[in-house]
Amino acid sequence: MDSRPPEINVVTLNVWGLKHISKLRTERIAEIAHRLAEANPQPHIVALQELFCAADYRAIRHETRAVLPYGKHYYGGAFGSGLAILSRWPIEETSMFAYPLNGRPTAFWRGDWYVGKGVACAKIRFGPGRRDVVEVFNTHLHARYSSDKDNSYDCHRAAQAWEYARLLRGAADRGHLVLGLGDLNMLPLSLPHTIITSHAPVRDAWRVLHPNSSLGPAHYAPEAARGVPVPTAEFNIRENGATSDGCYNTWRWSPAQQRLAAQGHEAAVVSPDAIDEAGKRLDYILIGTGDVAASDGAGWVVKDVRVGMLEPHPSLRCSVSDHFSAEATLVFHVPSSSPRPASRASDSEAVNSGAYLQTNSPVPSDAPSEPFTAQLRAATLAPDDLTPSAYDEVLSLISSYSARERSQRRLRAYHFLASLGAWLACLVGTWFTPPFASFLLLLVGSLSLVAGTVDGLIALLFVGSELRALKEFEWEVLNARCGGEHEYSPARDTPPTTDKGRRA
Repeated sequence: MDSRPPEINVVTLNVWGLKHISKLRTERIAEIAHRLAEANPQPHIVALQELFCAADYRAIRHETRAVLPYGKHYYGGAFGSGLAILSRWPIEETSMFAYPLNGRPTAFWRGDWYVGKGVACAKIRFGPGRRDVVEVFNTHLHARYSSDKDNSYDCHRAAQAWEYARLLRGAADRGHLVLGLGDLNMLPLSLPHTIITSHAPVRDAWRVLHPNSSLGPAHYAPEAARGVPVPTAEFNIRENGATSDGCYNTWRWSPAQQRLAAQGHEAAVVSPDAIDEAGKRLDYILIGTGDVAASDGAGWVVKDVRVGMLEPHPSLRCSVSDHFSAEATLVFHVPSSSPRPASRASDSEAVNSGAYLQTNSPVPSDAPSEPFTAQLRAATLAPDDLTPSAYDEVLSLISSYSARERSQRRLRAYHFLASLGAWLACLVGTWFTPPFASFLLLLVGSLSLVAGTVDGLIALLFVGSELRALKEFEWEVLNARCGGEHEYSPARDTPPTTDKGRRA
């Protein structure tokens, strides 16, 4: 490896590769592999989610071996994590971090607990220098599955975002370029998004170049409050980075529309001016610039971001996944002169307002370097901490979910005791009934005991461990809210009543 590459092209995609569930899985994934192999610009680092079948991973590796010769398929849970990382450069080190809160085994039809939600980590060397390393973190956060305001899975996603931010922060502290990739199942500036960008020195690549992009679908309250027009299909792709649920994706169409598309009917073509109320951005590229001070003021910046994998399958005429890909090009920028000392208030305001950035189009390679310099200047600023109200929101989630789980544990324990009593009653009943009736009593009593025992084990093992994980999460949030000064309270660890403990 002779020198540092001038740019790094990154792709993240949820391939929708659930065995026996995802439609046309094999054909779609073969097309995804082909597009990765033939993509322009050529990808250097690719993160894939929901790639559960080893055969599908091998098919992608075979097709992309010339451009992405290195790769890792990560194991986790009962059915595999579904996470994979492909690379143009050698992967020096990998690990798989399992989230302490990752769904419930009783929700077996959703499968999150069984696939072992976690973070696939890889350390990739792209140059000869000591710091020419990128640490990649690929994940798939828990989905909400419901639009209910009091969704119990919100606590799971908040806890996962907290752990994810911890990993990103650790890599940034080591002075490496950091890439947080994946289907994060969150909307821009939502609580999980804020947790990650507040507790790790990373920036949302899309919002770096498009700071005024949407906060969610048109009906989402924070987005509706912005008072902007409902976007068109083309605007949602070009400006809002909508990778999910958009009207271009055929898997969001009605069965009748899908049949017309498969037949190549013109009526199935979506106009770029079609109103797109549901499109939203769930797939992210988060970037930590690297150690700017150690590189004499230079670092990695975002040159371009885009949504990819838009074209339907050439023969099946369906989208190649139920998500589009999120893609970015990073460049190593060396300012022409040493950056002026940063004013936190003025620089943050300018970056957030887009004053530093050209948001209507990607920055060309020969453009003036001021936007890139501004990105580096912004990257040297410490991220804003969560507000006290955000901390309180997280603590409220923990409290309500813990109460739910304690109630569930009691009910499951009562079920076990009741089933044990029913089984004993059935045994006694066999002394006073004829043989056929005795057999039915034994059968009913045994089945009842098995169900009760399973519920009892869930209460003892799963719910108990989840409650302990919630206590750990709660303490960490309290400690962060107090700025590391959280002390033991005999009654209960409670957040401070003033703002003096906000972390600097």
